[in-house]
Order: sequence, then structure tokens, then C-alpha cells
Amino acid sequence: MIPARDRLIFALDVPTAAEATAWVDRLGDSVSFYKIGMELLTSGDYFRVLEDLAGRGKQVFVDLKFHDVPATVAATIRGLRRYPVSLCTIHGQHHGMMYAASQEKGDIRLLAVTVLTSMDRSDLRQLGIDREPSEVVVERALAAQAAGCDGVIASGQEAAALRQATGPGFLVVCPGIRPAGPSGDDQKRTVDVAQAFAAGADYIVVGRPIRQAADPVAAAELIQSQVAAALSR
Repeated sequence: MIPARDRLIFALDVPTAAEATAWVDRLGDSVSFYKIGMELLTSGDYFRVLEDLAGRGKQVFVDLKFHDVPATVAATIRGLRRYPVSLCTIHGQHHGMMYAASQEKGDIRLLAVTVLTSMDRSDLRQLGIDREPSEVVVERALAAQAAGCDGVIASGQEAAALRQATGPGFLVVCPGIRPAGPSGDDQKRTVDVAQAFAAGADYIVVGRPIRQAADPVAAAELIQSQVAAALSR
């Protein structure tokens, strides 16, 4: 059973270790799980921040969306096992790559990225995929499950269909959460906190609604209360 307060993952999308540390200090006990991604990778301090988070008792989600030939991704995941990582992303478009990665994941829970939440049907059409995002998401999730992944990254708009298709125990992690509704940014397939958990999400990833809030701690605690309320229904 996932503790309620671990279900909020804060997107630590900042360019330097100093800013990352400042955010962790600022948010304190309001957040227990952090996502660190590509923006921080360019700082040169990515793994120092990772180990600092773990040293503070925080869980770490490595969101680098690995995508390469199977042997390379498998070796990367094997190397990542040296670090205290709870979740890690790979792209969910190639069975061989996902299978190779799953053979090396150890205790890391491997998440396949299905369709980015910044994409809609028109974006998929430009890639030669003339189908609804929900269809593609479910198809890729089933492929990821068959390959040995632990879950997927997907919009909350697809969470209910994913839960029905994959059954219990397969993680559904939803970014693009907008607690106050659509905000006009680059995220296209968004839901609020209650909608995500009602549809079957296990975790939500929230960045800008907390980072851009006048009081980030209050914003995080409000989301935590919304998570608790959604889980009690």
C-alpha cells in the first residue's frame, strides 16, 4: 500500500544543484517524493542531488526517459542500480528495449512513457499515427507490461482505461496535473488531482502549480489534502 503522502511527486525541474537544494529545504515535510529530470542533468550535479535527496529520507524518481538500442539501455539501468532510485523512466515504443531494461532493473520500478502529456491527436498525426492518444497509450502500456515494466507514465485522462486494461498492481503515474484546471501552458492532456485518483492513478507529478505558487508549501499541502480526500472516497 502506497502511503498517501508519497503519492505526490514534486517535479524538481531546476537547472542547478543550489536551486534544487533550496526547493527541498523550502518544501520540507510537505513533499516526500521528488522527480529529477533532464534540466538538472546539465548542471553536472545530478547524482549529488539524487544522493542528497535520499540522505534526507526522500524517494527519488529519475526521469531521463532513456531510449536507445536494448543493450545500451539495459547497461544504463544496471548502472543506475548503484543509486537509491525508486522510479525510472524509459520510452515505451520498443519491446526489445523495454524487455532488456526490465531484466536489469533490480529494485527500481521501471515506468514506460506512453504519449507525452504535451501531445494531442494532431501531434500524433504529425508522427504518422492517426489515432486517439488514449488508444496509443493503452496499446503501449500493454506492451510495457508484457515486457516486464512496472508501470507507465500517462495523462490522467487515460488512467481509467489503463487501469481496466492492465489490472491492479501496474503503476499509473500521471504528470500534467493542474489542481486549478487548465492553465494555458504546454500541457494539453491535463486533469486535476481528484480526477486523476478517481480514474485509478497511483501517483501524480506536479511541478509548476507548486513552483509558481505564491506560497509553495501551502500549495503542496493543499494538494496533499486533495490526495487524501480523493483516496478516502
